[in-house]
Amino acid sequence: MFQNSTPKILFVLELHDLMVNPNYESTFVFNNDFPALLEDVPSPPESENDLFQMAAARGVCRVMCFHPKSNITLPLMSQMEIRAVIDKWVDETAELGKNHDWVQIFENKGAIMGCSNPHPHCQIWASSFIPNEPRIKDGNLLNYYKKHGRPLLIDYMEQEIEKEERVVVSNHDWVVVVPFWAVWPYETMVLPKSYVQRFTDLNDNQKQSLADIIKQITTKYDNLFKSSFPYSMGWHGAPTGSKLNEDNSHWVFHGLFYPPLLRSATVKKFMVGYEMLAQSQRDLTAEQAAKILRQLPIIHYSITD
Repeated sequence: MFQNSTPKILFVLELHDLMVNPNYESTFVFNNDFPALLEDVPSPPESENDLFQMAAARGVCRVMCFHPKSNITLPLMSQMEIRAVIDKWVDETAELGKNHDWVQIFENKGAIMGCSNPHPHCQIWASSFIPNEPRIKDGNLLNYYKKHGRPLLIDYMEQEIEKEERVVVSNHDWVVVVPFWAVWPYETMVLPKSYVQRFTDLNDNQKQSLADIIKQITTKYDNLFKSSFPYSMGWHGAPTGSKLNEDNSHWVFHGLFYPPLLRSATVKKFMVGYEMLAQSQRDLTAEQAAKILRQLPIIHYSITD
């Protein structure tokens, strides 16, 4: 299981004895039976060829169940239940972040996103390296900070709130926007209204209001096509592990929702052809998408219908 300079990662899947879950009543976290990352892996031989550079990619893969009921998703959970999910995300970030440079929390919701198990859950991958997406983001955020002396996402958040046209929902601590650069039709970003670097920096009020904002945006998603809205969702914050004591002033903690649906519960956007080979194209503007989402009710359709 190696990481090379491109960097492409070759993951090894190893079979383990399957575990039977206990009778849990809230969240439940366990090690993935088929992990893509392992702690004990061989290091590759050194290469003098600049085109073929590799390094060991070590880590831990966990699964976190949101709720004991299989038919309950985030928008159908109470704010208190979502808060329990957030508290566990913070705990896992703190624990795994001690020894891993990156802790990636993500949820793939729906079969269309490759989710093979309908039970409400997410995954937590902690790695010895910073993966491509956050590595590139780290460089861009740092370049902006060096030029302007302020975190890019704080400046961006303030201007989006001022403009209002791409804001979907907000509360005292958080704002959800369809990003100016959004690729997916109803893509959104969850931004804090004050400066925080990591999940572990959130205070009690911010955790509680984050539960509120998650319930609002996921409910609006379900209400869009009156369906259990699929997406890939995750959180980005400052690197951890060996980077914990470094200056990460350019980082601002934030969440990302990438939903594929375009015109109905069964019609998705396809990233093919020109979009794979040249540049992504939008089917509706970020402003149009934000307006559509903004005008949807925050009461779930299953309750009102």
